[in-house]
Amino acid sequence: MRIVVSGTHASGKSTLISDFAARHPEYSVLPDPFELMDEFWDAPGPAMFAAQLRLAADRLSNGEHGSHLIAERGPLDFLAYLSALEALDEAPVSPHLWDRATGIVRDSLRLVDLVVVLPLAGSDALVAGADEHLALREAMNDALLDLIDDRDVVDERARVVEITGDRGRRLAALEAAVAGSTAQKVP
Repeated sequence: MRIVVSGTHASGKSTLISDFAARHPEYSVLPDPFELMDEFWDAPGPAMFAAQLRLAADRLSNGEHGSHLIAERGPLDFLAYLSALEALDEAPVSPHLWDRATGIVRDSLRLVDLVVVLPLAGSDALVAGADEHLALREAMNDALLDLIDDRDVVDERARVVEITGDRGRRLAALEAAVAGSTAQKVP
C-alpha cells in the first residue's frame, strides 16, 4: 500500500504519519520533501514549489522504498501551493510550468493507492504558529480541496479520502481507509 498524506502546512500531517508508523512499522516513512531540499529559499515561490513537486514525484516513482510506504506530501500538494501563489497574487506561475506540473501530478497519482487529505477544520484544534504564512496556508488548503475534485488533475481511479477530527479519530480513519483499500484489492 502506497499512501500520500496531503495538506497545507500545520495541518497535522507529521503527527498522523508518526502515529500510523508507530502502529505499522512495516511502512517506510517518506518525510516532507522540504526537509530533503539542498537549496536555501528566502520565501515561498514557484521555483521552490516546482522543485519539491519534482522531488515528491521522483521518490514515488523510483521504487526504492518498497510497496508499503506513507509519504508526507505528494506532488498534488505542491500543485496546490502553485495555485495558492497565483490566488494570492504573490508570484505568477507560467502556463508552461502549470501544464508540466499538472502532468507530473497525474502520472504520480497512478503510483499511489491512497491519498489522504487533511483539510483545515476549526474543530480539529490545530493552531498554526505565528511564523507560518497564514494567508498561504488558507489559500493552499482551498486550492488542494479544489484540485481533488478536478478530474483533469485527479482522475476517478484515484482513491482520495478527507480526514478530520482529533488525533485519535484521524488515526482510526486512516487505518479504516487502509483496511478498506486492502480489502478492495483481495479477490
